[in-house]
Amino acid sequence: MRLITLGIVFFSAAFNASAAIQLDKIKLPPGFEISMLTDKVPNAREMALGDKGTLFVGSMAAGNVYAVSLEGDHVAQVRTIARGLVLPVGVAFHNGDLYVSAQNTILRYANVESFLDKSEAGQVVKKDFPDDKHHGWKFIAFGPDGMLYVPVGAPCNVCEPDPNKYANINRMKPDGSGFEVYATGVRNSVGFDWDPRTREMWFTDNGRDMMGDDMPSDELNFAPKKGMNFGFPYCHQGDTPDPEFGDKHKCQEFTPPAQKLGPHVAALGMRFYTGSMFPAEYKNNILIAQHGSWNRSKKIGYRVMRAVVENNKVVKYEVFAEGWLQGETPWGRPDDVLVMPDGSLLVSDDQAGAIYRIVYRPKK
Repeated sequence: MRLITLGIVFFSAAFNASAAIQLDKIKLPPGFEISMLTDKVPNAREMALGDKGTLFVGSMAAGNVYAVSLEGDHVAQVRTIARGLVLPVGVAFHNGDLYVSAQNTILRYANVESFLDKSEAGQVVKKDFPDDKHHGWKFIAFGPDGMLYVPVGAPCNVCEPDPNKYANINRMKPDGSGFEVYATGVRNSVGFDWDPRTREMWFTDNGRDMMGDDMPSDELNFAPKKGMNFGFPYCHQGDTPDPEFGDKHKCQEFTPPAQKLGPHVAALGMRFYTGSMFPAEYKNNILIAQHGSWNRSKKIGYRVMRAVVENNKVVKYEVFAEGWLQGETPWGRPDDVLVMPDGSLLVSDDQAGAIYRIVYRPKK
């Protein structure tokens, strides 16, 4: 494998951190509290935790990867460990190494927690992903099978792309070998995790645009095995044929969503709650970051949702944290959630360039 240097790449998209952070506006269930962990992580997106407690954070418009050093529940230092990458949204930690998705390339930073103060080049693990910027950013994560899962979004709002290249979720070994398509018909997944009870995959998927304010819904999908097709571009939200492509296949041919998440909410990062700090009823729930709508006449999303899963079925779906949207003005946009070893929950916010910490402290 060859090395890639971290040359500067200018990316035209800009993040908006103009609105003041308003944590007093966040509403949580009784006993929960939210606080600022740091507001020094521009365009914060996916998060991953290192073996030595370093919090790694990807970005999109900023083009950087950050290492946040923690002392207890406080931040000691924020370092930029990679600069000038194209859409380095995804970060995943595995056996001491940090994996970063940089649009069409997966990079590995070996033994990364030993080199936080040095400028190390990332090693190319795989470099032949499509380079389309439309849905070109990638949330990545290692599954319980030791494979790295890498989605590739559709290069369009709606089209009929090659299912071996686009609108899918792939997986590969840590060295880039053994590459295979795991799921198809996935328009744009920017979040997935595995149920700790069953070791089976769940993922979020963003629905298409330009079908009106209320159609179609984003999806929470259950993918327990390889080879499942979730309908894009022929069927949306499990029951709605696409106006252009829907006459080619019936919705009954595809796997329906486990839960409709709401229209245009931009459901992104999701994790099963595996900690012990929250009340017992939160154990193994899915917590989902909703980035928020960009083209709906009345904004929706901008919150963290809770899905209760029993026997591979969603039995409850409700708001967990909201308040980033005030009226029609968002001051923040949740991107990812991460359960910490102490059971607290981190929430990244790319608009505010911040990471928040949610804890449970019942009143005595």
